Amino acid sequence: MGQLKPLDYKLLFELMKDSRRSDRTLAKVLNSSQPTVTRRRAKLEKNFLDGYTAIPKWEKLGYTILAITFVKSKQALGLRDRYKAAHKRGIEWLMKQSCIIMSGGCRGMGMDGFLISVHKDYSDFDKFMFDQKREMGDLVEDTQTAIVNLSGDTILKPLHLKYLAE
Repeated sequence: MGQLKPLDYKLLFELMKDSRRSDRTLAKVLNSSQPTVTRRRAKLEKNFLDGYTAIPKWEKLGYTILAITFVKSKQALGLRDRYKAAHKRGIEWLMKQSCIIMSGGCRGMGMDGFLISVHKDYSDFDKFMFDQKREMGDLVEDTQTAIVNLSGDTILKPLHLKYLAE
């Protein structure tokens, strides 16, 4: 499946709106047959979808903070082997942090990495940042964080992929 066909895009957008719908329901919406939708969905799932997930109402689950943290790695890591070892250690640390919902490289603001995390409260966030500094501080030159209050009325547009489909 090299290129997506128009039906594939329509199906993808419908799945982004609500992936719980049956293939029969999707076929009606897409004006297609159920077997075609089932076949196209299977190919999308194999090649273009990373998975299905629920987007929780974070505050209802007791999470009050979403943190967007930017990091600047120490560039003086030296040889390629030292870089590879530091990179591996960083990835291992990231994968152990259940509060981190996304992380990766980035460019801008003098930073080269980011992570998005959720926390029950400020104490939980503060402990996370302290642990990050203690465990990874030798690899990080600078850290900047923006904190989002998930329990207030400042969320104007909640996180959801359905907006991309519109």
